[in-house]
Amino acid sequence: MKKALTVVALGAAAALALSGCTDSGAAPTSAPTEDAGSGELRSVRVAALPIAETGALWAAMEEGIFEDQNIEVEVVPAQGGAQAIPALLSGDIQFAIGQPFGPFRADLQDLGVVIIGDYADSLAEGKDVNAVVSLGDSGIAGPADLAGKRVAVNSLGAAGDVTIMKAVEDAGGDPTTIEFVEVAFPDAQAQLEAGNIDAAWVPDPFMSNVVNAGGNIVVHPYQATIPGLTVLTTITTQELMDSDPELVADFAAAMAEALEWASGNEEAVRAAISTNMEIPEEAAAGITLPTFTSEIKVADLEELAALAVEFGVLDAEPDFDRLVQPQ
Repeated sequence: MKKALTVVALGAAAALALSGCTDSGAAPTSAPTEDAGSGELRSVRVAALPIAETGALWAAMEEGIFEDQNIEVEVVPAQGGAQAIPALLSGDIQFAIGQPFGPFRADLQDLGVVIIGDYADSLAEGKDVNAVVSLGDSGIAGPADLAGKRVAVNSLGAAGDVTIMKAVEDAGGDPTTIEFVEVAFPDAQAQLEAGNIDAAWVPDPFMSNVVNAGGNIVVHPYQATIPGLTVLTTITTQELMDSDPELVADFAAAMAEALEWASGNEEAVRAAISTNMEIPEEAAAGITLPTFTSEIKVADLEELAALAVEFGVLDAEPDFDRLVQPQ
C-alpha cells in the first residue's frame, strides 16, 4: 500500500494538529462561567475536531451541563485523535475526543492512554455521517473505482483508510494500490477541485458541500464494513485517572449526560454547529448527525483493530482490557 509522506497544505481554515500547544489563530471555545455551581470550578482542556459531531459538546457546554459538575471546558481544535496524544501525555490537555486509532497506537506503546467513553457512532443505514466523495466528472462512482487513486483522509493509518481498504477489497478492487494522502477535512474540496487528489473521505458539512456542488458519494465505508461503527471516543490518561479519579468520573458523567441531552435536542446541536463552524443555519440544518452515546461498543472496536492488523496499519491489536476503562 502506498502512503503519501507529505501532508497536503493545511490552509487557515484547517484544524490544528495538537503537539502540546494551541494555535493562537484558532481561538479555543469555553463554556460560560457565570452560573457555576457552589463548588470550586475545575478547568479542563478538551481536544476535539472542528466537525459537525462536536456540535453535541459545544451545545452541552452552552446548556451548562458541565458546569453542573463544576467543570469549565475549553475546547482545543485538533486534526485527529492521534495528534492529541502528545498533548494528553504532556498534560497540556486533560481529555480528547477523536478516532479510536490514537488510543489504539498509544496502548501498543504502553503510553497509558485509556478510552473512558464512546462519543458518537455512525449510522447503520441511509446517509451516513461520513463518506468518500469525488467530483461529478471523475469517473469514480463506486469503491472499486478507488483502486489506484489518490484518496484523502484527515489522518493516515486510522479508521478512514482501514474501512476504505476493506470496502474496496469487498468490491473487487485492489486496496494495496490506493495512495492515501493526509488532508484536513476543511481543505478536501479545494484539493479535489485542484486535481491534487481523486477522492476524499470527509464528514459533514464537507461531505454535503461536495455533493451539493455536483459531486458523488462513492461509498460510506463504515456502513460497508462495520455498520454503526464508533466514529469518536472520549479518551484521557491512566495517570489522570490515578491522580484525580473524581475529576475523571465527574467529566465522564457530564459527558454521558451531555450526549444523552444532545440526542434529544437536535435543534440546539445544529445551532451550535452553525455558530462554532461559522456556516449558515440552512447548511447546518442539512447535516447528517451521528448517534450520540457514551456506551462503548468494545466488539466493534475489536473488529476494527483486527481489520487494521489485516491491512498492515497496526502491528498488533491493543490490549482492550487495559485500554477500555468505562466510567
